Amino acid sequence: MTVPSADQLLETIRAALAPHGLFLRGTVNFAGGEAAPMLADGTPAASVVLIGNIGGSLWESFSRWRQCEPDGGGTDPLDNWSKQVIRPVADAAGAIAYFPSDPPWQPFQQWAMRAERLKASPLGILIHPQYGLWHGYRGALGLDWVLPQTGQVSAGHPCDACVEKPCISACPADALAAAAFDVGRCRAHLRSEEGVGGCLARGCLSRDACPAGRDYRYPDAQLSFHMAALSL
Repeated sequence: MTVPSADQLLETIRAALAPHGLFLRGTVNFAGGEAAPMLADGTPAASVVLIGNIGGSLWESFSRWRQCEPDGGGTDPLDNWSKQVIRPVADAAGAIAYFPSDPPWQPFQQWAMRAERLKASPLGILIHPQYGLWHGYRGALGLDWVLPQTGQVSAGHPCDACVEKPCISACPADALAAAAFDVGRCRAHLRSEEGVGGCLARGCLSRDACPAGRDYRYPDAQLSFHMAALSL
């Protein structure tokens, strides 16, 4: 049997993800002695492949799946859908799947910062030079292969060039006024009468105020879904 090359493996993973609106977002290779996630046999992974959405790319596939589920996908439908999609891809690639929702908690943000050279926005969401705040990471594959570097971007951090910081002034809960995003203040606002008719119904006003990546803005239904989950 012919063993595929690393490039062929990555192309196979891309092809398997594409029908679900997911993308290979980048790779991270681990140096010897560096902390790395464990593979199924208990040895450290040589690399991870980050998987995620760009804009609303996953929404159609996820929505179709959810309509077919008797319980609407359970209490954490997006996480459950992600696992149903990504685990078979991992099995076919001889990899192990990791998810942001599952322990042991893996450093997804650190991996993304390495793979795509991203930084955190005032909202705590990693901001991408092209996609802005309209992207996410749904899982990762751990492999015992060293992989070609993919996903790296060279453009500057959008927040560095943003003088007015409209995301901060647009927040009706003042959840971005301090050094870090105040999740408790945000959730309290979402449960208020103003929040129910505002961010909960139309999506985060701070996120929507960011000028970066406007063409990748999530569809309204996806925005409402994410805000409802945050309010719990």
